Amino acid sequence: MNNFKKIGMTALAASLVSTSVFAGELTASGSASVTAEGWGGTTINKERGLSMADSVTLAGSTELDNGMTVSMSFELDGAAESGSSFDDRSVTIASDTLGTFKMSGSGGSTAASALDETAAGDIWDSFDGVSGGLAGGAGVVVSAAEGGDNSIFYTLPSLVDGLAVTASYRPAGSTTVAANNASATGYGATYTGVEGLSVSYGVANKETGTATTSGDQTVMKASYAYGPLTASYSNNDYDISSTADQNSDQETTSWAVSYTVSDAISLTYGEETIDTGNITAGSLTDAEFSGITAAYTAGGMTITGKMQEGENVAHSTDTDEDMEYWSLALAFAF
Repeated sequence: MNNFKKIGMTALAASLVSTSVFAGELTASGSASVTAEGWGGTTINKERGLSMADSVTLAGSTELDNGMTVSMSFELDGAAESGSSFDDRSVTIASDTLGTFKMSGSGGSTAASALDETAAGDIWDSFDGVSGGLAGGAGVVVSAAEGGDNSIFYTLPSLVDGLAVTASYRPAGSTTVAANNASATGYGATYTGVEGLSVSYGVANKETGTATTSGDQTVMKASYAYGPLTASYSNNDYDISSTADQNSDQETTSWAVSYTVSDAISLTYGEETIDTGNITAGSLTDAEFSGITAAYTAGGMTITGKMQEGENVAHSTDTDEDMEYWSLALAFAF
């Protein structure tokens, strides 16, 4: 019996050693922030308040014996949409020869939407939810061809130093695509082969099953850093497929200049303009935004202050659409 016990223990130890080679790694990271903010204008002069954000991202990865790496990630977010505690969820398969495939169960991006943050940092987002008292309705929202649930984002292997090529695909069977058997695709590229320079281009189509809401998004971005200064520019063009509903066509241009005072302090000034086409009621007024941001970072803590202005935020010249926004945020990374 003792011999049998020794044989069994030896086999068990060998199996544990052999499987431990392929053991994966599970990590957790998180962030939390508290923000004080307010708006001021002819009809909005008391919209002040406190808000908080928090999220925890769990990520796991393992390397297979063929050299491929498989990883997964999902985010627990108190601000997640649709009443769920889960936000972004994805599985990624990467290989030096095959590239990287990322399958997003939720929170997916297209080759265009992955690039569409404006050069000035989406100042419009500070005003898009402000609707009280505005004659033109709520502040304008920048349109995008989002990847949505159950979409794929692919990054090609490195072919040229400094060049990254991407592609995106959302099949017609996705729950976010209407029953018109249309799939959404996109492609993009970013070049960083010159020191300090970054140039990006991305295009993707949005398929909803309706011509009045389906369209194409094209994004172009460029930035150049020289010493402590960085200048950047972006253009986001969204075109509706139907010629009878060009009211939803939209072009967003933006520029910004950033100055790095030190490793801990940075300053940024930027402007954005959102232009929309309207063939039924004449041209709408451009929505214009500007703002300055100051940030201080110490370890895992960042303090950010913003002073921003919006004019014609709902594409109307009514005076109640001209307003200011301020915020002071304290964020922590864990």
